[in-house]
Amino acid sequence: MLYGQVSIDPEIMSGTPVFAGTRVPVQNLFDYIEGGEDLTEFLDDFPSVSKDAAVAVLEMAKRSLTTEKVLHENFA
Repeated sequence: MLYGQVSIDPEIMSGTPVFAGTRVPVQNLFDYIEGGEDLTEFLDDFPSVSKDAAVAVLEMAKRSLTTEKVLHENFA
C-alpha cells in the first residue's frame, strides 16, 4: 500500500513502512532527528530518499499530531 511517500509492502523489509521506491525505513528519519541529527545529515546518508519525500513524511507526522480528529481516532 502506498500512503503518499510511505510504502508498506510485506515483500519489502517485511512490511516495515519505508520511503516509497526505496528500502529505507521511515523510522530511520525519526531516529536521526531524535539523535540530534538534521535533515541534511539524513539525506546525505540515505541518497535514495529525496528531500521532498522526507519533508512530506514529516508533514504527515505533523498532521497526525496536530489534528484533533486524527489524534482522537488513533490515540484516544
